[in-house]
Amino acid sequence: MRNTKHILALVLFGVLLTSCLSNNKTESKNGRKKSDSSVAIKAEEHWSYEGETGPEHWADIVKNSSCGGEFQSPINILSDDAVLNEKLLPLDIQYASSTKIHDVHNNGHSIQYNFAEGDYINFNGARYDLKQIHFHESSEHTIDGIRYPMVIHMVHVNSEGKYAVLAVMVKEGKASAPFNFLENYLPVQKGETKIIDKPFNLNLNIPQNKGYFTYTGSLTTPPCTEGVNWVIFKEPITLAEQQVKQLRNLMPIDNYRNEQPLNGRVVSVVN
Repeated sequence: MRNTKHILALVLFGVLLTSCLSNNKTESKNGRKKSDSSVAIKAEEHWSYEGETGPEHWADIVKNSSCGGEFQSPINILSDDAVLNEKLLPLDIQYASSTKIHDVHNNGHSIQYNFAEGDYINFNGARYDLKQIHFHESSEHTIDGIRYPMVIHMVHVNSEGKYAVLAVMVKEGKASAPFNFLENYLPVQKGETKIIDKPFNLNLNIPQNKGYFTYTGSLTTPPCTEGVNWVIFKEPITLAEQQVKQLRNLMPIDNYRNEQPLNGRVVSVVN
């Protein structure tokens, strides 16, 4: 009887020991998972327009980017300091009424319309194909310290992967019929894409006066790639207040990067 009790005690001890070891393994495994998860979250930490992931921290949180470079965008353009460059070839805009918008996408930073092949510009002797247009509220570049309520960035890429971006300033005023078409496909929620696959004449969103400022800068969002040819039209277009609000409500508040140092760069002007 005594031996039987002894054996039962040993069995019970063994069961308890096994259970404890199993729990320890589970806790250890869960601990590693938690640690791995923390590393993953840190690795996936993304940039934003505010707080610890805002523009002033992009160079630190977006590894291998150019966000800490010397020739960044946007800048404040001083019209009196802009140099008339007679050697600069005219900007040749080749936007066709038959070019289709493939889709509209909310990437969490802006509303972006992606275009099918067809539209392009010739800038300073090179062809750049239109890829997409997107919006910032308020404008990123300023002209003589003036920040417009919104800006349209028209992003082009050439055969060597170099960028040329047209910036069209927007102010509140008369409603824009072309924007009625664009906003027919809104709202799109963060991460959502809607197929459009219909033609759109982007000429309708270009100012009548084609005078512009130009300089070499960078993308205004990470990875802040430098060597970007910027063309900022001097004349804004107008949108109705409600049209501006519809876009504004789908984007982060103040989704613009602040002014960057000029660092000796020259801004040219074409009247």
